[in-house]
Amino acid sequence: MSEVATTRFPIRDVILFEPRVHRDLRGHFVERWRKDAYTAAGLTADFVQDNLSRSSRGTLRGVHFQREPHAQGKLVSVVTGTILDVAVDMRRDSPTFGQHVSAILDDENMHQLWVPRGFGHAFLVLSEVADVSYKVDAYHAPEAEGGVRWDDPDLDIDWGVAGGLAGGVAPLVSQRDATLPRLSEALFEFTY
Repeated sequence: MSEVATTRFPIRDVILFEPRVHRDLRGHFVERWRKDAYTAAGLTADFVQDNLSRSSRGTLRGVHFQREPHAQGKLVSVVTGTILDVAVDMRRDSPTFGQHVSAILDDENMHQLWVPRGFGHAFLVLSEVADVSYKVDAYHAPEAEGGVRWDDPDLDIDWGVAGGLAGGVAPLVSQRDATLPRLSEALFEFTY
């Protein structure tokens, strides 16, 4: 069985997976998902859908989630490029409600972030382009979509964009993401 290293965060259930990358003169090889190894490391999700998004530098997507009964757990990784990936605890009964963790995911370190059900997810693209892949354990359900503002001061996420990105450019967000409510305004949505 292949092994995968893990890093645990102070927020319960979020896991950074660090799969072994085999490198040589030809390039590299990595097992991005191997059920027995990931189960042994603490991830028991039954994945039902794979998603891939491509975004340009400065794109910020999130903070998104799906409400019950369609909540999703996500195993996020980067195929090309570099992102700052963020998981926000949206479980109202959790002692870490509203807190977040973040990790740099890229095509060199091959790390993966497990974002469990009951968490919001967001990322900022730090490279020219990033292809972000994520396996989910529940199908996409548009009627269950929700989110909170990426720049909500109550979340206090350090995106490293104070004063804008390089050259003073603000992050590129969708109209939907720009108009999401703050966490305090969206409390009614959380039933985890």
